[in-house]
Amino acid sequence: MKILFVSLGCDKNLVDTEEMLGLLKQKEYELTNDEAEADIIIINTCCFIHDAKKESIESILEMAEHKKSGQCKALIVTGCLGQRYKDEILREIPEIDAIVGTASIDRIDEAVESALEKKEKYFLDPIDRLPVVKADRVCVTGGWYEYLKIAEGCDKNCTYCIIPKVRGRYRSYPMNYLLGRARDLVAGGAKEIILVAQEVTKYGTDLPGKHKMLVRLIKGLAGIQGLEWIRLLYCYPEEITDDLINLMQNEPKLCNYIDMPIQHASDSVLKYMGRKTDKKHIEKIIKKLRAKIPDICIRTTLISGFPGERDYDHRTVKDFVKFHEFDRLGVFTYSPEEGTPAEKFSGQIPEEIKNERRNEIMELQQEISKKRSASFVGRVMQAVIDGYIPEDDVYVGRTYRDAPGVDGNVFITPTDSTSRDMVSGTFVKVKITGSTEYDLIGDIVE
Repeated sequence: MKILFVSLGCDKNLVDTEEMLGLLKQKEYELTNDEAEADIIIINTCCFIHDAKKESIESILEMAEHKKSGQCKALIVTGCLGQRYKDEILREIPEIDAIVGTASIDRIDEAVESALEKKEKYFLDPIDRLPVVKADRVCVTGGWYEYLKIAEGCDKNCTYCIIPKVRGRYRSYPMNYLLGRARDLVAGGAKEIILVAQEVTKYGTDLPGKHKMLVRLIKGLAGIQGLEWIRLLYCYPEEITDDLINLMQNEPKLCNYIDMPIQHASDSVLKYMGRKTDKKHIEKIIKKLRAKIPDICIRTTLISGFPGERDYDHRTVKDFVKFHEFDRLGVFTYSPEEGTPAEKFSGQIPEEIKNERRNEIMELQQEISKKRSASFVGRVMQAVIDGYIPEDDVYVGRTYRDAPGVDGNVFITPTDSTSRDMVSGTFVKVKITGSTEYDLIGDIVE
C-alpha cells in the first residue's frame, strides 16, 4: 500500500516525520509523493501560532477530499495540532481515521493498521513519555545535512508558548542513542548535523546526574569520521556556558554559529513573557561570544507587539538591535494562543501596530545585514553546495553562517575547469566577490 506523508511546521517536526517514515518503510509500505495514488495519507501538523494552525487545518481538509474522490482509505493526523485539539478535529473532520500524539510517533505503524481496519482512533500516550524510534530514518532533506533532535518538550513555561502543553516537559534522548543515530546519518551521506530541541542548551539536565551534557555530546559527534559540520539551533542565553563557548572556539567541526532566541530586550516585557533572563545578561553573553569567537554568527528571534509592550519598550528593542548588530534576525508578531497565560493579559496590541513594529525592526535589520554581508567581500570561505541552477550556471551553497531554510546563501560561479556535475554536499573554497542584504556571491577557488 502507498503512503503520502505531509510534514508541516518546524525542523523538530521534520525529524518526527522522518522517524515515522522509517518505521513505515520497515513495515514495507511504499512511500509516494502523489496524493492521488495514496492509499493512506498522514499529516504531521503544527499549532505553534495561529498561522501554523490555519495551515494545518487547511491541509487536513484538502487531504480529506481524497477520501471522497481518490483512492485514500485512511487519513491520519499526527503532531501538535492533533495532540492539542484531538476531540475537536475528529468532531469537525469525521474523515480522520486516527490521531497520533506527539509522544506516540513510534506507534505510527500500529495507527496505520488500526485506521485501515476502522478500529481505534486515538494513539495518545502520556505526554511526558519519550518515544524512541529504532528504525532507520527516511531522510527527506536531501541527505547531506540532517537535523538531530536531542530532546523533547520544554520546562521554561514562557507565558506566550503552548509547547509544554503539547510536547510535555523537557526530556533528553540518551547520548548513546543520539550518537548511534548520528553515525547512521553520516553513513547515509550526511556531512552536516544540526542539533535541535526546544532548547538544546539544557541537554542532559533531566538525565542521571542532572547536569548539562551538550558539550560532551558535541565532542562525541565531532569524533564521527566523515562529519564536517555541527550546527547549534535554539540556545537560550541563560543556559549558554563558558564550556560551550570554549568548545565552539576550539572545535573545528562546531560551526561558529549560534541561534539564540532572546524574544525581547525590555526587562519589563521579558518579565511578562516569563523569560528567565534580562537585558543585562543577554548583553553579557553577546559580548562574551564575540570576544572569544570574533567571527561568530549570532542569529536571534524577537516578538513584536506582546501584551503591554509600550512605545518605550519597542524603542528599547530597536536600540538594542542597532547597537548589537545581529548577523541574522527574525521577528514574529505576537500571536495570542489559546490556553496560554498571555492570551488573557491586559494591554493586547492591535494587529496593525504589531505589524508596524515588526516592519520597523526588520527594516533596521536589513541595513545591518547588508553591512555585515559586505564585510565578507574579499574573504575566502568554506561553503557546502546545496544545488545547481543550470540556466544561470551558478551553484547555490551555504557558509558556516547559514542554517538551511532560514538564513542566506552564497551564489557561486564555477570556473571553466570546475565540473558542473558537483553533487550537493560537496565542500568547496569560495572567494567572496559580492554581497546583497542576506546573500553572498563568490567564485570557486581551485
